Amino acid sequence: MPVLRALPLDSGPALAESFGDLVAMAAGARCFLPVVDDPDAPDRRVLEESLGVGTQVIDPDACLVIATSGSTGDPKGAIHTPATLAASADATHARLGGAGNWLLALPPHHIAGLQVLLRALRAGYTPAIADLRGGFDVQRFTDAVTRLRGPRRYTSLVPTQLVAVLRSPEATAALAGLDAVLVGGAAIPTPLAQRARAACIPLVTTYGMSETGGGCVYGGRPLDGVAVSIDDEGRVVLSGPMVAHGYHRRSDPAFAVAGSFRTDDLGRVDDGVLTVLGRADDAISTGGLTVVPRVVEDVLAADPAVAQCAVVGVPDERLGEEIVALVVAEPGRTPNPESLRASVAQQVHRHAAPRRILVVDEIPLRGPGKIDRAAVRTLAARARAV
Repeated sequence: MPVLRALPLDSGPALAESFGDLVAMAAGARCFLPVVDDPDAPDRRVLEESLGVGTQVIDPDACLVIATSGSTGDPKGAIHTPATLAASADATHARLGGAGNWLLALPPHHIAGLQVLLRALRAGYTPAIADLRGGFDVQRFTDAVTRLRGPRRYTSLVPTQLVAVLRSPEATAALAGLDAVLVGGAAIPTPLAQRARAACIPLVTTYGMSETGGGCVYGGRPLDGVAVSIDDEGRVVLSGPMVAHGYHRRSDPAFAVAGSFRTDDLGRVDDGVLTVLGRADDAISTGGLTVVPRVVEDVLAADPAVAQCAVVGVPDERLGEEIVALVVAEPGRTPNPESLRASVAQQVHRHAAPRRILVVDEIPLRGPGKIDRAAVRTLAARARAV
C-alpha cells in the first residue's frame, strides 16, 4: 500500500521545483498530501497530523490525498488515483475545446489550484505561475497572463479575484484574451458573471469539490462521463470517473455508492442544467420560512453599490433565526439598507429581507474564496450585542 507523504508547495516561482513531484504523483509513483510551504503554519501541522502523513493509504492505486477546503474541525482527505486525475483533466480539456497551457493564480495545495498544474503538465506544457506571496496582486497577475504561452491559454479564479480584475482595465483586457477563464470555488453572483461576459471575458462557471477532483459541472452542465442527480432530500449527487475513492482513514456514507459522491449542497436540475441553491446546513429558518442565503445574496449583489455580500441566520427568540447581511461597498458608493431590503422583498419574499444589513470592509473567507459563514455569524451576533 502507498505511504502518504507531505508535499510542500510554494506560492511563488519556487513552485516550479515541485513539477517533477507532481508528474510522478500523477503517474502513481508517489502518494502526496499537498500542504503549504511554511513548516510552522498551524494549518499544515493540523493536516499532517489529522490526515496521517507517514501512514499507509488503503487504496493501492492512491496517489493523492487532498484536504477538503470546506471542512471545519477535523479535516477530511479525499483519495485520488492517476485514473481519477486523468479523467478530470481530459474531460476539462474536451469541454474547453482542446488541451492547452494554464496559469496558476490559486493556492496550489487546494484542489482547484492543483488541477491547474496537473492539466498543464498532462498536456505537456510548463504551467505559468502568478506569484501569490502576499496575496493576489492584480498587476502581477496581469503580467503573468501576458507571459502565458500555448496554443490555447486557460486560467482559473475565484469570484473575489474576478472582482479585483474587473476593476483594472488592463487586467480585464488581458483576461479577455484567454481561451477560457474558469470561475469556481464559491458561488459567483449573477451580476458579477454578467459584468465579466460584457467585458468579453470567456467565463466558464464551475462546480465541484475536492471529492470530485475539482470542477465537474461547467456552466451547469456535467462534463463528459459525469452524471448529476438530486436525491430525496434535495441534495446534489455527482457520479463519474473523477470521483474520489473515499476519504483517507475514515468511512463516510457520502461515498456509499462507488464512483458517486453525495454532496451537502441543495440543487435542482432543469433540462439537464444544474442549479446549486446552496449548502443544506446554510439554510435559514425564520418565522416558519426556509431561506437559502444564495438566493438573497444574488439580489443584494445586483445592487451597484454592493461589491460583495454574505447572508446568514443568527439565533432569535421570536423568529428562530434572524436574517443578517454583511455587505462590502463598491469604492465610492454607499449601500442603502432600505433599498436593499425592498429589492429582496420584491424578488424573493418579504420575510427573506435581511432585518439587519452591516457594511464591512471585507467578508471573512476560507479555502479558495469560500465565505466563512461561521465567522460571518460571529460578526453578525457581535454587532447585534453592541
